[in-house]
Amino acid sequence: MISKTSLSSLLSTTAPLGELDARAREVFRQVVETYLETGEPVGSRTLSRGGIALSPASIRNTLQDLAHLGLLSAPHVSAGRMPTHQGLRLFVDGLLEIGDIGEAAKREIEARLTGRGMTFDHALKEASNLLSGLAGGAGVVMTPSFEAGVKHVEFVKLGVDQALAVLVFDDGRVENRLMTLEAGVTPSVLIEASNYLNARLRGRTLMEASRELRTELDSEREQLNVAAAHLIEAGLAAWSGGGSDKRALIVRGQANLLEASALEDLERVRALFEDLEEKEELINLLDHVKVAQGVRIFIGSESKLFSLSGSAVIAAPYMRAGGQTQKVMGAIGVIGPARLNYARIIPLVDYTAKILGRLLD
Repeated sequence: MISKTSLSSLLSTTAPLGELDARAREVFRQVVETYLETGEPVGSRTLSRGGIALSPASIRNTLQDLAHLGLLSAPHVSAGRMPTHQGLRLFVDGLLEIGDIGEAAKREIEARLTGRGMTFDHALKEASNLLSGLAGGAGVVMTPSFEAGVKHVEFVKLGVDQALAVLVFDDGRVENRLMTLEAGVTPSVLIEASNYLNARLRGRTLMEASRELRTELDSEREQLNVAAAHLIEAGLAAWSGGGSDKRALIVRGQANLLEASALEDLERVRALFEDLEEKEELINLLDHVKVAQGVRIFIGSESKLFSLSGSAVIAAPYMRAGGQTQKVMGAIGVIGPARLNYARIIPLVDYTAKILGRLLD
Protein backbone atom coordinates (compact mmCIF):
# COMPACT_ATOMS: atom_id res chain seq x y z
CA MET A 1 0.00 0.00 0.00
CA ILE A 2 1.23 3.52 -0.80
CA SER A 3 1.55 5.52 2.42
CA LYS A 4 0.51 9.10 2.99
CA THR A 5 4.13 10.26 3.05
CA SER A 6 4.93 8.69 -0.31
CA LEU A 7 2.02 10.33 -2.11
CA SER A 8 4.26 13.16 -3.28
CA SER A 9 5.82 10.76 -5.78
CA LEU A 10 2.45 10.45 -7.52
CA LEU A 11 0.67 13.73 -6.89
CA SER A 12 1.52 17.24 -7.96
CA THR A 13 1.28 19.16 -4.69
CA THR A 14 1.22 18.58 -0.95
CA ALA A 15 -1.23 20.64 1.13
CA PRO A 16 -0.28 21.51 4.75
CA LEU A 17 -2.28 19.92 7.57
CA GLY A 18 -0.66 21.91 10.36
CA GLU A 19 -3.81 23.92 11.09
CA LEU A 20 -5.73 20.78 12.11
CA ASP A 21 -5.29 19.07 15.47
CA ALA A 22 -5.63 15.29 15.74
CA ARG A 23 -9.36 15.43 16.54
CA ALA A 24 -10.19 17.77 13.66
CA ARG A 25 -8.07 15.72 11.30
CA GLU A 26 -9.89 12.49 12.17
CA VAL A 27 -13.34 14.10 11.88
CA PHE A 28 -12.35 15.65 8.55
CA ARG A 29 -11.02 12.34 7.23
CA GLN A 30 -14.21 10.52 8.22
CA VAL A 31 -16.42 13.15 6.57
CA VAL A 32 -14.53 12.99 3.28
CA GLU A 33 -14.28 9.21 3.15
CA THR A 34 -17.99 8.81 3.94
CA TYR A 35 -18.95 11.44 1.38
CA LEU A 36 -16.81 9.84 -1.34
CA GLU A 37 -18.46 6.51 -0.61
CA THR A 38 -22.09 7.66 -0.39
CA GLY A 39 -22.24 11.00 -2.19
CA GLU A 40 -24.38 12.34 0.66
CA PRO A 41 -23.65 15.09 3.22
CA VAL A 42 -22.41 13.62 6.49
CA GLY A 43 -23.99 14.49 9.85
CA SER A 44 -22.62 14.36 13.39
CA ARG A 45 -24.70 11.31 14.33
CA THR A 46 -23.35 9.36 11.36
CA LEU A 47 -19.82 10.18 12.47
CA SER A 48 -20.58 9.23 16.06
CA ARG A 49 -21.97 5.86 14.97
CA GLY A 50 -18.94 5.44 12.70
CA GLY A 51 -16.59 5.08 15.63
CA ILE A 52 -15.43 8.61 16.50
CA ALA A 53 -15.22 8.73 20.30
CA LEU A 54 -16.79 12.17 20.66
CA SER A 55 -20.26 13.35 21.54
CA PRO A 56 -22.46 14.61 18.70
CA ALA A 57 -22.14 18.12 20.19
CA SER A 58 -18.33 17.98 20.10
CA ILE A 59 -18.44 16.64 16.55
CA ARG A 60 -20.77 19.47 15.51
CA ASN A 61 -18.35 22.04 16.96
CA THR A 62 -15.47 20.44 15.06
CA LEU A 63 -17.49 20.41 11.85
CA GLN A 64 -18.19 24.09 12.32
CA ASP A 65 -14.47 24.81 12.80
CA LEU A 66 -13.65 22.89 9.62
CA ALA A 67 -16.29 24.88 7.76
CA HIS A 68 -14.72 28.15 8.96
CA LEU A 69 -11.43 26.93 7.47
CA GLY A 70 -13.18 26.47 4.12
CA LEU A 71 -12.76 22.69 4.12
CA LEU A 72 -16.42 21.72 4.58
CA SER A 73 -19.73 23.15 3.45
CA ALA A 74 -23.41 22.43 4.06
CA PRO A 75 -25.74 22.27 1.05
CA HIS A 76 -28.70 23.10 3.32
CA VAL A 77 -29.04 24.64 6.77
CA SER A 78 -30.18 21.41 8.41
CA ALA A 79 -28.06 19.09 6.29
CA GLY A 80 -24.78 17.44 7.17
CA ARG A 81 -21.42 18.53 5.84
CA MET A 82 -19.57 17.71 2.64
CA PRO A 83 -16.02 18.61 1.56
CA THR A 84 -15.39 21.69 -0.52
CA HIS A 85 -13.00 21.47 -3.46
CA GLN A 86 -10.37 22.96 -1.17
CA GLY A 87 -11.14 20.24 1.36
CA LEU A 88 -10.88 17.50 -1.26
CA ARG A 89 -7.51 18.85 -2.31
CA LEU A 90 -6.28 18.79 1.29
CA PHE A 91 -7.55 15.22 1.72
CA VAL A 92 -6.05 13.95 -1.54
CA ASP A 93 -2.64 15.51 -0.95
CA GLY A 94 -2.30 14.80 2.75
CA LEU A 95 -4.61 12.04 4.02
CA LEU A 96 -5.45 9.74 1.13
CA GLU A 97 -3.94 6.26 1.22
CA ILE A 98 -3.58 4.55 -2.13
CA GLY A 99 -3.36 0.79 -2.45
CA ASP A 100 -2.21 -1.38 -5.32
CA ILE A 101 -4.74 -2.04 -8.07
CA GLY A 102 -4.37 -5.80 -7.69
CA GLU A 103 -3.05 -8.50 -9.97
CA ALA A 104 -6.43 -9.18 -11.61
CA ALA A 105 -6.81 -5.56 -12.70
CA LYS A 106 -3.21 -5.49 -13.95
CA ARG A 107 -3.80 -8.61 -16.04
CA GLU A 108 -6.99 -7.12 -17.52
CA ILE A 109 -5.25 -3.88 -18.46
CA GLU A 110 -2.31 -5.67 -20.05
CA ALA A 111 -4.54 -8.13 -21.92
CA ARG A 112 -6.74 -5.40 -23.37
CA LEU A 113 -3.86 -3.14 -24.41
CA THR A 114 -1.32 -5.69 -25.61
CA GLY A 115 -3.49 -8.27 -27.37
CA ARG A 116 -2.31 -9.95 -30.53
CA GLY A 117 -2.58 -7.69 -33.57
CA MET A 118 -3.19 -4.61 -31.40
CA THR A 119 -1.77 -1.45 -32.98
CA PHE A 120 -0.83 1.54 -30.84
CA ASP A 121 -3.76 3.55 -32.24
CA HIS A 122 -6.13 0.78 -31.18
CA ALA A 123 -4.43 0.58 -27.79
CA LEU A 124 -5.08 4.29 -27.19
CA LYS A 125 -8.78 3.88 -27.94
CA GLU A 126 -8.96 0.78 -25.79
CA ALA A 127 -7.20 2.63 -22.94
CA SER A 128 -9.92 5.29 -22.99
CA ASN A 129 -12.66 2.62 -22.99
CA LEU A 130 -10.90 0.68 -20.27
CA LEU A 131 -10.47 3.62 -17.91
CA SER A 132 -14.07 4.76 -18.36
CA GLY A 133 -15.30 1.25 -17.52
CA LEU A 134 -13.03 0.59 -14.55
CA ALA A 135 -13.24 4.09 -13.07
CA GLY A 136 -16.89 4.91 -13.76
CA GLY A 137 -16.11 8.28 -15.33
CA ALA A 138 -15.16 9.49 -18.80
CA GLY A 139 -11.85 8.13 -20.05
CA VAL A 140 -9.74 10.59 -22.01
CA VAL A 141 -6.55 10.03 -24.00
CA MET A 142 -4.41 12.64 -25.75
CA THR A 143 -2.74 11.08 -28.76
CA PRO A 144 1.04 11.45 -29.01
CA SER A 145 2.85 14.25 -30.75
CA PHE A 146 5.61 12.58 -32.75
CA GLU A 147 8.65 14.57 -33.83
CA ALA A 148 10.90 11.91 -35.35
CA GLY A 149 12.29 12.44 -38.84
CA VAL A 150 11.18 10.38 -41.82
CA LYS A 151 13.46 7.51 -42.78
CA HIS A 152 11.66 5.93 -45.73
CA VAL A 153 8.53 6.35 -47.85
CA GLU A 154 6.96 3.72 -50.07
CA PHE A 155 3.71 3.05 -51.91
CA VAL A 156 2.91 -0.65 -52.23
CA LYS A 157 0.25 -1.75 -54.71
CA LEU A 158 -2.26 -4.21 -53.25
CA GLY A 159 -4.72 -4.52 -56.10
CA VAL A 160 -6.13 -2.79 -59.15
CA ASP A 161 -7.42 0.21 -57.20
CA GLN A 162 -5.68 -0.06 -53.80
CA ALA A 163 -2.24 0.68 -52.41
CA LEU A 164 -0.63 0.80 -48.98
CA ALA A 165 1.12 4.07 -48.12
CA VAL A 166 4.01 3.23 -45.77
CA LEU A 167 5.94 5.80 -43.76
CA VAL A 168 8.93 4.69 -41.64
CA PHE A 169 10.36 7.10 -39.03
CA ASP A 170 13.86 7.37 -37.57
CA ASP A 171 12.56 6.17 -34.20
CA GLY A 172 11.31 2.92 -35.74
CA ARG A 173 7.64 3.86 -35.81
CA VAL A 174 5.73 2.83 -38.94
CA GLU A 175 2.51 4.36 -40.27
CA ASN A 176 0.44 2.43 -42.80
CA ARG A 177 -2.57 3.87 -44.60
CA LEU A 178 -4.80 2.09 -47.11
CA MET A 179 -5.37 4.30 -50.17
CA THR A 180 -7.71 4.15 -53.15
CA LEU A 181 -5.83 4.52 -56.44
CA GLU A 182 -7.08 6.50 -59.39
CA ALA A 183 -7.28 4.84 -62.76
CA GLY A 184 -3.99 4.69 -64.65
CA VAL A 185 -1.67 4.28 -61.69
CA THR A 186 1.09 1.89 -62.78
CA PRO A 187 4.01 0.44 -60.77
CA SER A 188 6.28 3.08 -62.29
CA VAL A 189 3.98 5.83 -60.96
CA LEU A 190 4.22 4.35 -57.48
CA ILE A 191 8.02 4.33 -57.73
CA GLU A 192 8.10 7.92 -59.02
CA ALA A 193 5.92 9.16 -56.15
CA SER A 194 7.98 7.20 -53.59
CA ASN A 195 11.28 8.57 -54.91
CA TYR A 196 9.96 12.14 -54.95
CA LEU A 197 8.88 11.97 -51.29
CA ASN A 198 12.00 10.12 -50.13
CA ALA A 199 14.23 12.81 -51.62
CA ARG A 200 12.36 15.61 -49.84
CA LEU A 201 11.16 14.06 -46.57
CA ARG A 202 14.10 11.93 -45.43
CA GLY A 203 15.52 13.19 -42.13
CA ARG A 204 12.79 15.82 -41.67
CA THR A 205 9.63 15.72 -39.61
CA LEU A 206 6.30 15.80 -41.38
CA MET A 207 5.44 19.08 -39.68
CA GLU A 208 8.69 20.66 -40.91
CA ALA A 209 8.31 19.50 -44.48
CA SER A 210 4.57 19.39 -45.16
CA ARG A 211 3.78 23.02 -45.99
CA GLU A 212 6.98 23.56 -47.95
CA LEU A 213 6.45 20.32 -49.85
CA ARG A 214 2.94 21.28 -50.89
CA THR A 215 4.17 24.61 -52.25
CA GLU A 216 6.99 22.89 -54.09
CA LEU A 217 4.59 20.33 -55.51
CA ASP A 218 2.42 23.09 -56.99
CA SER A 219 5.42 24.61 -58.80
CA GLU A 220 6.78 21.29 -60.05
CA ARG A 221 3.48 19.71 -61.01
CA GLU A 222 4.23 19.98 -64.75
CA GLN A 223 7.41 17.93 -64.33
CA LEU A 224 5.59 15.09 -62.61
CA ASN A 225 3.30 12.47 -63.98
CA VAL A 226 -0.26 13.64 -63.24
CA ALA A 227 -1.10 10.38 -61.48
CA ALA A 228 2.09 10.60 -59.41
CA ALA A 229 1.28 14.18 -58.33
CA HIS A 230 -2.18 13.11 -57.20
CA LEU A 231 -0.70 10.13 -55.38
CA ILE A 232 1.80 12.34 -53.54
CA GLU A 233 -0.97 14.69 -52.41
CA ALA A 234 -3.10 11.76 -51.27
CA GLY A 235 -0.14 10.30 -49.38
CA LEU A 236 0.52 13.55 -47.54
CA ALA A 237 -3.15 13.74 -46.58
CA ALA A 238 -3.21 10.10 -45.45
CA TRP A 239 -0.23 10.29 -43.12
CA SER A 240 -1.10 11.79 -39.75
CA GLY A 241 -3.75 14.10 -41.14
CA GLY A 242 -1.59 15.53 -43.87
CA GLY A 243 1.57 15.91 -41.85
CA SER A 244 -0.08 18.00 -39.14
CA ASP A 245 1.38 17.67 -35.64
CA LYS A 246 -1.98 18.53 -34.11
CA ARG A 247 -2.91 16.17 -31.33
CA ALA A 248 -6.29 14.52 -31.05
CA LEU A 249 -8.42 13.50 -28.09
CA ILE A 250 -10.17 10.20 -27.53
CA VAL A 251 -13.04 10.51 -25.04
CA ARG A 252 -15.14 7.51 -24.01
CA GLY A 253 -17.76 6.80 -21.34
CA GLN A 254 -19.66 10.09 -21.06
CA ALA A 255 -22.78 8.05 -20.26
CA ASN A 256 -21.10 6.98 -17.00
CA LEU A 257 -21.34 10.57 -15.81
CA LEU A 258 -25.12 10.51 -16.02
CA GLU A 259 -25.39 7.21 -14.19
CA ALA A 260 -23.15 8.38 -11.36
CA SER A 261 -24.95 11.69 -10.79
CA ALA A 262 -27.94 12.51 -8.65
CA LEU A 263 -30.88 14.40 -10.11
CA GLU A 264 -29.76 17.72 -8.62
CA ASP A 265 -26.33 17.26 -10.22
CA LEU A 266 -27.64 16.97 -13.77
CA GLU A 267 -27.01 20.65 -14.45
CA ARG A 268 -23.39 20.14 -13.47
CA VAL A 269 -23.20 17.11 -15.78
CA ARG A 270 -24.61 19.19 -18.63
CA ALA A 271 -21.89 21.76 -17.98
CA LEU A 272 -19.32 18.97 -17.93
CA PHE A 273 -20.53 17.68 -21.30
CA GLU A 274 -20.04 21.18 -22.68
CA ASP A 275 -16.53 21.23 -21.16
CA LEU A 276 -15.67 17.98 -22.91
CA GLU A 277 -16.56 19.59 -26.23
CA GLU A 278 -13.84 22.19 -25.65
CA LYS A 279 -11.18 19.93 -27.10
CA GLU A 280 -8.46 22.58 -27.36
CA GLU A 281 -8.92 23.59 -23.72
CA LEU A 282 -8.80 19.97 -22.66
CA ILE A 283 -5.60 19.44 -24.63
CA ASN A 284 -4.11 22.49 -22.91
CA LEU A 285 -5.04 20.99 -19.54
CA LEU A 286 -3.42 17.68 -20.42
CA ASP A 287 -0.31 19.54 -21.57
CA HIS A 288 0.16 20.53 -17.92
CA VAL A 289 0.02 16.84 -17.06
CA LYS A 290 2.84 16.11 -19.51
CA VAL A 291 5.35 18.13 -17.48
CA ALA A 292 4.71 15.99 -14.37
CA GLN A 293 6.54 12.82 -13.44
CA GLY A 294 3.39 11.03 -12.27
CA VAL A 295 -0.32 11.39 -11.66
CA ARG A 296 -1.79 14.89 -11.46
CA ILE A 297 -5.18 15.82 -10.08
CA PHE A 298 -7.30 18.89 -10.85
CA ILE A 299 -10.39 19.52 -8.73
CA GLY A 300 -13.08 22.04 -9.66
CA SER A 301 -11.85 25.60 -10.02
CA GLU A 302 -8.20 24.49 -10.02
CA SER A 303 -8.84 24.07 -13.73
CA LYS A 304 -10.47 26.93 -15.61
CA LEU A 305 -12.10 24.41 -17.92
CA PHE A 306 -13.99 22.62 -15.14
CA SER A 307 -14.67 25.51 -12.79
CA LEU A 308 -18.40 25.65 -13.63
CA SER A 309 -19.09 21.92 -13.61
CA GLY A 310 -16.99 21.37 -10.49
CA SER A 311 -15.50 18.24 -12.01
CA ALA A 312 -12.25 16.47 -11.24
CA VAL A 313 -9.50 15.14 -13.51
CA ILE A 314 -7.04 12.39 -12.62
CA ALA A 315 -4.41 12.12 -15.34
CA ALA A 316 -0.88 10.89 -15.99
CA PRO A 317 1.63 11.20 -18.84
CA TYR A 318 2.72 8.20 -20.86
CA MET A 319 6.26 8.20 -22.15
CA ARG A 320 8.75 6.25 -24.17
CA ALA A 321 12.41 5.66 -23.43
CA GLY A 322 14.77 7.84 -25.44
CA GLY A 323 18.45 7.24 -24.82
CA GLN A 324 19.23 8.00 -21.19
CA THR A 325 15.98 9.86 -20.57
CA GLN A 326 12.27 9.27 -21.04
CA LYS A 327 10.27 11.36 -23.49
CA VAL A 328 6.65 12.25 -22.70
CA MET A 329 4.41 11.51 -25.69
CA GLY A 330 0.87 12.14 -24.44
CA ALA A 331 -1.45 11.86 -21.46
CA ILE A 332 -4.38 9.74 -20.29
CA GLY A 333 -6.89 10.24 -17.53
CA VAL A 334 -10.35 10.04 -16.04
CA ILE A 335 -12.83 12.92 -15.82
CA GLY A 336 -15.84 12.85 -13.55
CA PRO A 337 -17.61 14.54 -10.65
CA ALA A 338 -15.41 15.70 -7.77
CA ARG A 339 -16.67 12.66 -5.83
CA LEU A 340 -14.37 10.27 -7.70
CA ASN A 341 -12.86 7.24 -6.01
CA TYR A 342 -9.37 8.76 -5.88
CA ALA A 343 -7.77 5.86 -3.99
CA ARG A 344 -8.84 3.41 -6.71
CA ILE A 345 -8.53 5.55 -9.84
CA ILE A 346 -5.07 7.02 -9.20
CA PRO A 347 -3.24 3.66 -9.44
CA LEU A 348 -5.43 2.60 -12.40
CA VAL A 349 -4.43 5.68 -14.39
CA ASP A 350 -0.80 5.36 -13.33
CA TYR A 351 -0.52 1.70 -14.35
CA THR A 352 -2.35 2.19 -17.67
CA ALA A 353 0.05 5.03 -18.54
CA LYS A 354 3.01 2.75 -17.82
CA ILE A 355 1.62 0.03 -20.11
CA LEU A 356 1.16 2.53 -22.96
CA GLY A 357 4.74 3.67 -22.47
CA ARG A 358 5.90 0.06 -22.62
CA LEU A 359 4.03 -0.35 -25.93
CA LEU A 360 5.83 2.68 -27.35
CA ASP A 361 9.18 1.17 -26.39
